[in-house]
Amino acid sequence: MSLPFLTTVAVRRNVVAFNKTTIAQIAAYNGQHKTVWMSSARKKEGYSVAQFQVECIDTSTEEDQSQYSKFVLEPLERGQGTTVGNALRRVLLSNLEGAAVTAVRIAGVTHEFATIPGVREDVLDILLNMKKLVFRTYSSQPQIGRLLVQGQSTVTAENFDLPSEVELVDPTQYIATLSPNATLEMEFKIEKGKGYRGAGKFTDDTALDFLQIDSVFMPVRKVQYSVEDARQGGTAEKDRLIMEIWTNGSLTPQEALSQAANILVDLFNPLKDITFEPSDDDGMSDERIENQIPIEELQLSVRAYNCLKRAQINSVADLLDYSQEDLLEIKNFGAKSAEEVVEALQQRLGITLPQEKSKS
Repeated sequence: MSLPFLTTVAVRRNVVAFNKTTIAQIAAYNGQHKTVWMSSARKKEGYSVAQFQVECIDTSTEEDQSQYSKFVLEPLERGQGTTVGNALRRVLLSNLEGAAVTAVRIAGVTHEFATIPGVREDVLDILLNMKKLVFRTYSSQPQIGRLLVQGQSTVTAENFDLPSEVELVDPTQYIATLSPNATLEMEFKIEKGKGYRGAGKFTDDTALDFLQIDSVFMPVRKVQYSVEDARQGGTAEKDRLIMEIWTNGSLTPQEALSQAANILVDLFNPLKDITFEPSDDDGMSDERIENQIPIEELQLSVRAYNCLKRAQINSVADLLDYSQEDLLEIKNFGAKSAEEVVEALQQRLGITLPQEKSKS
């Protein structure tokens, strides 16, 4: 698959050249203006490649700092719009790193169904509010955040005491409401990860007093793409890829798109120099694999299976030592069972047993 936009790139107004697949450097762009990323035109023997461009045609930021951008990527070769769009979408949704709260320890609380005196929300509601927090973290190691609030107040994320390596995206995120005599003291663990991790998959035995919560690390909340005809030279012979990306604010859509492109580049780059040489023992490898197939894989009837087992026929390799006539000499193994074995070998493995009796 050819990804022309992963080569030399220029940014309109401030033109910056990048070598080969360094599109990730575009993530440094602050996204405040509409931007066009363009690859330089390339020429092959008697064939010219049109200039490729990636344009951000719409962008917005919500009150919770989540972001949206719409991109147009064109021109792509016919059929590449769907290929590139689907690949980028899957990477955006599953392979980008994010940060999330994975565990919470609340003073005086031993389980998630408890209540805290003077706090409007029960522990389960507080954990759900903690799950909504969005962070930027600049450390690969788990970080610990803390909270201590006493007296009447509305607790939001801005009340947290966070390490210097962690930054809150939305400080207004609501946590709980306290009455005049209430105290809320907690510690919580912030980790980096990808995708989704259920509370049951937490394996840190040193944090037994922490309440584990389901963690959503994905910085990209939603991706949509569509493919249109892109006219070139008066004919609709190219694809135009339109991508819409929604993020939680820890990454801009521009950064997310750049990171996804880099992941794909790193995935396919090693294939450029790989060489395949025929192996002399290919046939032997197939034979060894065949020898390891147990007769259970043939899914025979109980009668046929038990007869073969009593005759010490445990694998397909053992079975191939017999002809169809040999099978009929096995005790209690009738013609119907023999036909069943022959048919199973043919249908499942493409193997035909010889008709005649084997020669000793």
